[in-house]
Amino acid sequence: MSFIYLGVLLFSEFGVSLIDFRFKLALGHSWRAGLLALGSGLAFFLIWDLAGINSGIFFEGAKQLLCGVDLAPQLPLEELFFLLLLCHTTLVLFATVSRWVARRR
Repeated sequence: MSFIYLGVLLFSEFGVSLIDFRFKLALGHSWRAGLLALGSGLAFFLIWDLAGINSGIFFEGAKQLLCGVDLAPQLPLEELFFLLLLCHTTLVLFATVSRWVARRR
């Protein structure tokens, strides 16, 4: 049982959150809209993962880096935090580019 991957994901999410709140990009700008976007993206990708697992396309990888907690068969806890990081990073990136484009006009 190892918490290395989960620790790296949490550390990365902390960094993205710092950038988000420092520059008021997504959650820092409008936390309700940001949480709605994060929640809907997370729900979409969890459904996507479950569909992929059921069809045999997705499977759990190297277990030596995982903490050993499974949310469902072949769905480790780390996947939830990976999807959260993916959605939050995308949201911050989108807000950054939108702000940049608006300033250029």
